[in-house]
Amino acid sequence: MKTQRIVEILKSDAVDTDVVVKGWVRTKRGNKNVAFIALNDGSCVGNIQVVVDLAKISEEQLKPVTTGACLRVDGRLVASPGAGQGVEVQAEKIEVYGTADPESYPLQKKGHSLEFLREIAYLRPRTNTFGAVLRIRHAMAYAIHEYFNKHGFYYFHTPIITASDCEGAGAMFQVTTLDMNNLPRTGEGAVDYAQDFFGKACNLTVSGQLEGELGALSLGRIYTFGPTFRAENSNTPRHASEFWMIEPEAAFFELEDNMELAEDFLKYLIRYALDNCMEDLEFMNKMWDKGLLERLHFVLEHDFKRLDYTEGIEILKASGRKFEFPCDWGCDLQSEHERYLVEEHFKRPVILINYPKDIKAFYMKQNDDGKTVRAMDVLFPGIGEIIGGSEREADYGKLHARVAELGMNEKELWWYLDTRRWGSAPHSGFGLGFDRLLLFVTGMTNIRDVQPFPRTPQHADF
Repeated sequence: MKTQRIVEILKSDAVDTDVVVKGWVRTKRGNKNVAFIALNDGSCVGNIQVVVDLAKISEEQLKPVTTGACLRVDGRLVASPGAGQGVEVQAEKIEVYGTADPESYPLQKKGHSLEFLREIAYLRPRTNTFGAVLRIRHAMAYAIHEYFNKHGFYYFHTPIITASDCEGAGAMFQVTTLDMNNLPRTGEGAVDYAQDFFGKACNLTVSGQLEGELGALSLGRIYTFGPTFRAENSNTPRHASEFWMIEPEAAFFELEDNMELAEDFLKYLIRYALDNCMEDLEFMNKMWDKGLLERLHFVLEHDFKRLDYTEGIEILKASGRKFEFPCDWGCDLQSEHERYLVEEHFKRPVILINYPKDIKAFYMKQNDDGKTVRAMDVLFPGIGEIIGGSEREADYGKLHARVAELGMNEKELWWYLDTRRWGSAPHSGFGLGFDRLLLFVTGMTNIRDVQPFPRTPQHADF
């Protein structure tokens, strides 16, 4: 008989039918006559109760059935007399696929801290919390592809190994096949990368944006969705060394088009989560963040406020609030500033635009004032910046001058500069950190708890 997933059984109205269910034991309890097993297969938060008549299946046979064990149960699906559950399985036969020693299995029926669960990340998807988070993560990844496909964007695969530094920050992981114990040297004593696999120094990408722009200037509209890497020694709840980014780029999009795309995209994703992940969201709202569902609806129900950076600074300075960090013109705003604008002043999401050029990347289009660029950051309640983007500089002379001004390696960026020499066009794009999106959608507060196997400084287990 075909195995049925627990989520399908719990959603169906079928009773008085034979079923086969497979999964992992969450709990087992009972008395002299009957045992009750809560079984979960990862398809939903809910367990299905398996009722075992000890006259049919002896206690001796049930000894290996402990928390964490994996079972196959053949039985009869019937209406349940118990409160809070519609159906249960009356077991006819139980097969133990894999046992779990109750003395050593770490996920016993008790509360576990998130810190402890990070130490056993290979097992934490079996918990209700991480099952919910990872199902939501899947749904958001699916919705991203669905959205862009519906809106005429092409999925564009940018390289993970690159010789360019998109952000110009230098915090990159190096990729090499050279022998670290016997490095080849040039006559000047520097490492001779001409002998390396690619014939030059290469790194893991920090962003697919530069290559994505090349795609947009040929295909019109593209998006990237893949892993990116930052070798920053940042031990904060919002930073990881490996994370996924969504980066759309669109030819003929100016800043206003970019803002409209970002707002529509975010609302689509949140609406998709509410429409397709409600059981998991309700669980997260109940267990971890009582305001989660309210915040998700808050974003859907409000138009995003467009706000000039300069005006934002004036609002912050006039607020009378004592912020931990300064908020003078020219400063890069911190999360406390961003959240004040969203949660207290405007009471809706904010898109902050026209930042000082000195705190933004080299590729952003310069405004006529010579001081600001057509940048945009989307600010959300509870999290601050969730999207960063801009209209890109399309003028070769201005872009070339900015590269020189910042002392960047023009020889490494020749191909990027060339796109402004031959058929340059207005174009825009943005980056959305997938894991930060998941922090917002799940209500979790640490990026380590929305990634299956987080990579952070000094941590690369599993």
